[in-house]
Amino acid sequence: MPALTERPAPVRHAERLRRFTAAERWVHRATAALMGIMLLTAACLYVPYLAELVGRRSLLVTLHEWAGIALPAPLLAGLVSRAFRADLGRLNRFGPQDRGWVRAALRGHHRPSGKFNAGQKLYAALVAGAALVMIGTGLILWFPILVPLLWRTGATFVHDWIALLIGVLVIGHVWMAARDPEARRGLRTGHVSRAWARREHPLWEEES
Repeated sequence: MPALTERPAPVRHAERLRRFTAAERWVHRATAALMGIMLLTAACLYVPYLAELVGRRSLLVTLHEWAGIALPAPLLAGLVSRAFRADLGRLNRFGPQDRGWVRAALRGHHRPSGKFNAGQKLYAALVAGAALVMIGTGLILWFPILVPLLWRTGATFVHDWIALLIGVLVIGHVWMAARDPEARRGLRTGHVSRAWARREHPLWEEES
């Protein structure tokens, strides 16, 4: 009888992990679209050159106001998703692995992290808090007859400077995303490679 030989194992494609569900990706895209409208219209309203170039100030004001009012809508709609609620919980919790993460990152060192690192958690917290302040001050500016002049003056000051802060944060967020094609693929398709997860978010990769 001919000797039995083992069949070669089939070649497996690179294993991929599910990072975001369709609901989570929809929330991110809708929020990004509304935030983009707010920032672009704000730039056209406050930068004289852009204001002259674009014109139609009343339309820009309307788009800016309604985009701001609608900003919480994607997040509220996403709460029906269990995966989205779970990720909100992860973003709201800072664990031992997050301590010193920013300091280590600034020095070029790598620290293990869960599904979200400390930088992503700080970004989410800052943008969420700033968005609430923007909505509150924006409502004061939208209905000026309801509050005293002193409130309107303070609201204008806070609204303008918080808008600048959000613009800087969003630009930094986009810049970081542009440097990581696999992270962008995770938001586009919902899946990332296990090798990327092991390198960037090892504690999450271990539990997945």
